Amino acid sequence: MLPDSTLIEAETLLAASRAKGVMIATAESCTGGLIAAALTAIAGSSDVVDRGFVTYSNEAKNELIGVPVPLIQEHGAVSEPVAAAMAQGALARSRAAVAISVTGVAGPGGGSTAKPVGLVCFGLARTGTPVRTERHIFPGDRTAIRAATVAHAFKMIRSAI
Repeated sequence: MLPDSTLIEAETLLAASRAKGVMIATAESCTGGLIAAALTAIAGSSDVVDRGFVTYSNEAKNELIGVPVPLIQEHGAVSEPVAAAMAQGALARSRAAVAISVTGVAGPGGGSTAKPVGLVCFGLARTGTPVRTERHIFPGDRTAIRAATVAHAFKMIRSAI
């Protein structure tokens, strides 16, 4: 369940997107669809949210949104190059003008020295502009990391519209 503040932020983001006539797509790994779920929890969101891809596995990243297998093998699923490819793939496979992607290590296991628990890579693709990526390490448990990821994704989308 998402905090009320996240749903309020989702409503604000939808209103801004609607005002600009911008549709959104999501490509999510570590959040498992929470970004799309928060956006679509708001009635009337279908005029702004085009589609969401939950690409938890490497195979899904490749098959659904076209992330090249060699890219995943070279950089790992949790990397800025893969986040960029995820956002580009979601944009290319949707009617959206903005696509956000997230891939990370939400924990409690799965972390390493190079890719600790809390590491999330973001990709933001907009029609006609280069893909932007960001890398953040969020504190807390799995729930807190995923909630922080949704909140940051909303900030990135807002900056693109």
